[in-house]
Amino acid sequence: MTGDDYAQLIYLAILLVAIGAWVFVQNRQGIGKTVQQLAIWSFIFLGAIAAFGLWEDIRSTLRPQQTVLLNEGRVDVPRSADGHYYLTVEVNDVPVQFLVDTGATSVVLNEADARRVGIKPENLAFVGRARTANGEVRTARTRVSAMSLGGITDRNLSVSVNQGQMDQSLLGMDYLQLWSSIEIRNGAMVLTR
Repeated sequence: MTGDDYAQLIYLAILLVAIGAWVFVQNRQGIGKTVQQLAIWSFIFLGAIAAFGLWEDIRSTLRPQQTVLLNEGRVDVPRSADGHYYLTVEVNDVPVQFLVDTGATSVVLNEADARRVGIKPENLAFVGRARTANGEVRTARTRVSAMSLGGITDRNLSVSVNQGQMDQSLLGMDYLQLWSSIEIRNGAMVLTR
């Protein structure tokens, strides 16, 4: 925990003691009832903390997942709550979650995902340039042995590795154009081969 975390914890403890003291003074005549109310509020407070702490787990459980229909050669990608489409593709047999970006020319791996799939960024020549919303970044072209989605595997594909700060790898048109059609239908992106 950082110093700010300790300061916030101390502030919350002081606030809790102040509220508890006020409740106790206001209800002096019924000490049993005051203890009961204090217990109820403590459980509510603990429940709120637990819900806040588990929110990411709850949200990921409720978030719609991509659907792969193998017999039809189709992948349905639901629109995420943030309005984007995310797709998990196996790159060199390692699952990588991509942000589908039809405005990107190539498949762009961030350095962390590149390392996970067996690419060593320190061995690449970052001679390319790309313009992003965060400014110009350096990129390096390399190849991956395979990218698989929905039982369909494409081999020996060219990808870029981004040397700049990038939270999410991008699935650009170099990969998307390998599919025979890309449609947006009923809040989902539908890829068909």
